[in-house]
Amino acid sequence: MSAPALRLTDVTVSYDRHPAVHHVSAEIPAAELTAVVGPNGAGKSTLLKAMLGLVPHREGRIECRARRVAYLPQQAEIDRSFPISVFDTVLLGRWSRFGGFAPAVKGDMHDAAHAIEAVGLAGFEQRPIDTLSVGQFQRVLFARVLIQDADLVLLDEPFAAVDSGTVADLMDVVKRWRTENRTVVAVLHDLDQVRREFPHALLMARQLIDSGHTERVLSARNLLRARAMAEAWDERAGACETETGEPAHRHAH
Repeated sequence: MSAPALRLTDVTVSYDRHPAVHHVSAEIPAAELTAVVGPNGAGKSTLLKAMLGLVPHREGRIECRARRVAYLPQQAEIDRSFPISVFDTVLLGRWSRFGGFAPAVKGDMHDAAHAIEAVGLAGFEQRPIDTLSVGQFQRVLFARVLIQDADLVLLDEPFAAVDSGTVADLMDVVKRWRTENRTVVAVLHDLDQVRREFPHALLMARQLIDSGHTERVLSARNLLRARAMAEAWDERAGACETETGEPAHRHAH
């Protein structure tokens, strides 16, 4: 068995000493599709950002074997009012290679055009991004990820508010990544889609309920437990303490 792409050991992420996720230990298999699921407010997006280093983890350790990591955030986090074209938005996927002052080389331009075609947006290259539908803009974001040529791809709600045709097309891109031995981790809400398309899953409810093969993780018992834990969470509860007396996390007692 190959080493995992990501290993989380006792990871806790806090905002103002209020843990959003706490004491999560799990392994993300390499070259596999893994879904992160759970009720609203379960800490799924926070966990994804912790994997990227976008939020500091207060405790624990995150080990990542990937040379290149690509991230697709939720659309709500992106300002689409900036006057930029589809082509230039996709080309930003190569920013880390040519930086803010060096020009993109011919290969970068070719790869950006090919990525736009691959997501079904040929002919949209010069369209301003603020004129696109939600589904069209999501295709742009996938194209930007495509040209990053990453070993590890992290997707935060990639199919939210997207039409079924676009979901099918973008899921084809995700499946292609798998055939190319890339590791994909996606925060998702559609459990039927997770069962069909994602062999591995993490079920969250601020803490890890279960991880492993999707069929086992999404058992009725686990889903009921996750829902109950999410409903029982009390933001006003006092901080729990570790055996040393230090604050650890907050939850309903």
